[in-house]
Order: sequence, then structure tokens, then C-alpha cells
Amino acid sequence: MFCKLVLDLFQNFLTGKNRVNKKLRNFIFVLTGLVMVGLCAVLGEGGISQVNKNEVLSADAASVTEETVVGDLSTEVPEANTFGDPLETPSDDASATDAEEPEETTENEKIPEADKAVLDIIDGMTIEEKVAQLFIITPDALTDNTAVTMAGDATKQAIDETPIGGVIYMGDNLQTPTQVREMLANTNTYSEERVGLPMFLCVDEEGGTVSRVAGCGRFCVENVGNMSEIGANGTVEDAKKAGVTIGTYLSDFGFNIDFAPVADVLTNPENSIVKYRSFGSDVDTVSRMSIAVAEGLESKGITATYKHFPGHGATAGDTHLGAAFTTKTIEELKEEELVPFQNAIDDGAKLIMVSHISAPNITGHDTPASLSEELVTELLREDMGFDGIVVTDAMEMGAISSKYKSDEAAVMAIQAGVDMILMPEDFDLAYSGVLKAAKSGEISEERLNESLARIIKVKLEMSETSN
Repeated sequence: MFCKLVLDLFQNFLTGKNRVNKKLRNFIFVLTGLVMVGLCAVLGEGGISQVNKNEVLSADAASVTEETVVGDLSTEVPEANTFGDPLETPSDDASATDAEEPEETTENEKIPEADKAVLDIIDGMTIEEKVAQLFIITPDALTDNTAVTMAGDATKQAIDETPIGGVIYMGDNLQTPTQVREMLANTNTYSEERVGLPMFLCVDEEGGTVSRVAGCGRFCVENVGNMSEIGANGTVEDAKKAGVTIGTYLSDFGFNIDFAPVADVLTNPENSIVKYRSFGSDVDTVSRMSIAVAEGLESKGITATYKHFPGHGATAGDTHLGAAFTTKTIEELKEEELVPFQNAIDDGAKLIMVSHISAPNITGHDTPASLSEELVTELLREDMGFDGIVVTDAMEMGAISSKYKSDEAAVMAIQAGVDMILMPEDFDLAYSGVLKAAKSGEISEERLNESLARIIKVKLEMSETSN
């Protein structure tokens, strides 16, 4: 616009009334044209250069935001050429950038060595082996016999075919100290030979009325009595002493898991299921004493299992016979029944047993807790932060067996977030049901691996302790 204005002024001058010599006019016209062309070129080049400088600076600002430094930012930004194309960045700067970039870390390098060992074992397992590890059954169900008291060829063959994760022993299976030690040792050896992992060798040894070993009368061991008595008259130290006593003889016989302590708060005086098995109605007493028992057990190499989540103390029904439920809301449970379990989790609990009670005011339906995603995954896992092994209460109990088939219940439990199925009414049907669901994708392999990782982690810790 400026160039055109100056040119028009000169043209008016040359063509106006003030006449000049023709040659002089032509000379002035040519000179004026040359000046205008040069002036426009200078102004145009400056404008283009300024635009390109702004573009380069904007790009540099963005690169600093992304924490990618090329060269020295204090160095003058190279100007663009006359066509607006940015000049090439020197190759030395590019090589410097490559040298400054941190080396990439592979996913495997980020995994702790202990976790790598777990993943390696999982990677080497077949789908059948993975599913088998999710079950804890009696030696009778394993060998399809009654009152099994030895682990010989039949047990070895059964474990070779279906390498289950654990065996639970009842009073009829336990006859003499020597017999028990040999039976458990053989069973563990068969498991290690088959999958390279120890067997969970489990028993219900709470003390008092539920004592498979001390209560059968065939062993010279002390029955520490009902937990209700310790809760009412004893101290936390008495509770720990009871755990040490139980842990001592269980370890001597070869067990490695005890389905104790009972962490239920007796909030319903009419409750007959855990009336003598609970430490009482005081939340703090139940919490501190159940942790003390667990510490006593674990001091002797026995892994404790807190039960019966989310708390059996508020119910009136008996899940051994049929349905039982609590009418409490989640807020009410968090004030009492859930407190001992939360404290146990914070204390490092490795196993928690989930009961078959229903909580309709939490879930909106009467599905047993052991089959409920809301209670296992959402409450116990996500809300309360438990990442140990979740095992069901015995699945042969009436609350499950009267309403669900063994395969249906087992699949529902795994889908709910449970890791291990205890004593299904029909083991073969339950195993084949979970296997079928795993192969079809109804239960994802990722879901299986989550449970396997928790199980194998505890088993490897047991191996290290025993060695």
C-alpha cells in the first residue's frame, strides 16, 4: 500500500501542469521505479522474516513444554529463507538429543524378582492346572473314598491328574500323630513333584468346639478352649498364647493353613453359630484378639485365615442348613462387623474366608456373599483394600447346595472375585464347570491369573519359610 501511494505521487508530479523536459521526466520516472521496487522488497523480506521468526519461536516454546530440548535455547534462532521454509537443524543437535534421551525400561525389568517367579510359574501352567489350583477339597473327595487316612498311590494319581491347590482334613482323617505326619508329607511331596508348588494342608482348628485335632480325643495336645471364654475373661496375651499353642502342634503334624481365627463380632445375642467361637460383642476386643491368635499361629509357621466375612455375628440363621442374612447397611457393618477384618487387612492378613450369608440391604438381592461381586470385589477388594487370598466357606453347606449346582456356584464365586473354592458338594462337576467357563471365555484367563498369582505368592513364601 505504501509503495503504491509513493508511486502515485510521483506520477501526478510528472504528468501535472508543471511541465519538465521529456528526457528529465523519463529519467526521474525510471529512478523512482527503481527506488520503489527496492523499498518494497526490503519491507516484504522483513515481514516474511519476522513471521518465520515468530513461527520458530512458537515451535521452540512448545518443544520446551514437552521437555524436549534441541540445542541451546539461548542460541539465536536461525532465520528462514526467503521462501518462508525453516532452515535445517544442524545434525549435531539431533545427535545430542538422541544422547540425552533416557533408555527405555522394558516391562519385565520393572517387575520385582519375586513377582517374576510367580509369573514364570503361571506362564508354564496349562489351563487345566490353573483351574485345579483354585480348589481345596477333602482327601475323600480327592480319591473318591471315605475316611481316607493315608496318602499313597491313589492320592498321587489323583494329584497327577488334577493338581488341586489344597486339601482340608476332618476328624475322621486324623488318627495318630505318625499317620497324620506321613499322610500330609506324602500329599505335599506329590504336589511339589507335579506342579513345583507345596500343597495347602488345611484344617479347622479354632479351639474349643471346633477343633479337628484337639477335639477328637486321639492326640495328646491341649485344647485351648472356646474363644468366647478368652474374650470374656482373658487378655490379648492369652489370645496370642492360644494361637502359639495351636500353631505348635499343627506345625508339628505338617499342616500349613488353619481356618482360624473367627473374627466375627457377636452383635446378635440369638446367634448360635458363632456364639462360643467369637471373642464376643466388643469390636475392639474381637479385633485385637483375632489378630493376636493369628500372630501366634504364624509364629509357628501356620498361615491364619480370618473368618467369616462380612461377619456372621449379626445373623440368626445357620448357613450349614440354609439361607442366613444380615439386614445391616454398609455403614452399619463398617461400624462393627467389618472392623476386625479391616484391621486384619491393615495388619497384613494373607487369607480371608467369605461366608454364605446374604446382605440384601447392601447388594439389593439375596445372593450369598461368597457369590457376590458387590461384597467380594467391590467391598473386600476395592473398598477395604484386601489383595490376599479369598477362600469360600465350605460350598457343600445348605446355603449353597440347596440353591445352586456345584458348577454354577463355583463359576459364580470365581466371577465374584473369590480365589479358592472350598469343599464343593460335587468336586468333579465344580472343576469341570470352571474349566469349561475358562475355555469359553466366560471366565477370562486374566481373571484366573489374578487368583493364581495370589495363591502362588503365598505358596512360594511357605517354601522359603520351610527351607
